Amino acid sequence: MRRPKNPRDDRIELSISPNHQRQLLPAGTRHTLAAGRKREKVRRIYCAGPLFNRVEQGEMADIARTLEEAGFSTFLPHRDSFLFEEMHREFLRGGYDSSEATGLIQQAIFWLDVYEVLSGCQGLVLNMNGRVPDEGAVAECAMAWMAGKLIVLYKSDSRSLIHGSDNSLVLGLGSFARVSTIPEIAFAFKQLFRRSRPSPKVSLPRMVKSALEPGRRLEKRLATCSSPADLVPVIVSLARQMRRGPSR
Repeated sequence: MRRPKNPRDDRIELSISPNHQRQLLPAGTRHTLAAGRKREKVRRIYCAGPLFNRVEQGEMADIARTLEEAGFSTFLPHRDSFLFEEMHREFLRGGYDSSEATGLIQQAIFWLDVYEVLSGCQGLVLNMNGRVPDEGAVAECAMAWMAGKLIVLYKSDSRSLIHGSDNSLVLGLGSFARVSTIPEIAFAFKQLFRRSRPSPKVSLPRMVKSALEPGRRLEKRLATCSSPADLVPVIVSLARQMRRGPSR
């Protein structure tokens, strides 16, 4: 015999923190909420900053970890790309002289970073710590700003350039606002993405576009290579293609 239907059976209980109150929602609501979560796009953040020693690398890793724990994905160059020293060693093993190897690796780093900043990520955090901000990170931040990406400036270092402040051209990239703790970075991005509206697609100069394709191919190859040695022929091939120019 079928049990009479209880009106409460069509409801589920949802715990609300921090007060642990109980709220009743129609059963179909949970499916709507789940579908909404599936549709949410995971925003990817480029982590730009100094990476020349273990302390600097550790701080950048902390920034990436905090963003990931907040629901973002990240691109962290020394983790998700390749290290100059390792690639240089592989080029030398392949018979290339030091100067040629250096030039090829520098090109590859440029292509990959341009691609990740302009196409692979929707935002960028600039770690300004140091006597002055890292010049490569500032270049990446400027590219992101020109492409309309969302930017958060982070600085916990007390050193400054101009009477307690920093270079105006750098501060302007972050709308003259910055955060001083790592947890604030994730909070700032959540606020920026919440307030942001779709903007028209930026038309990139031809020279910039020419760096995106080799960067995209490098990014794709990085996902499958097992060692830095696998990238040597890829970088050499891309460099030769770039010297020949686009095929007609």
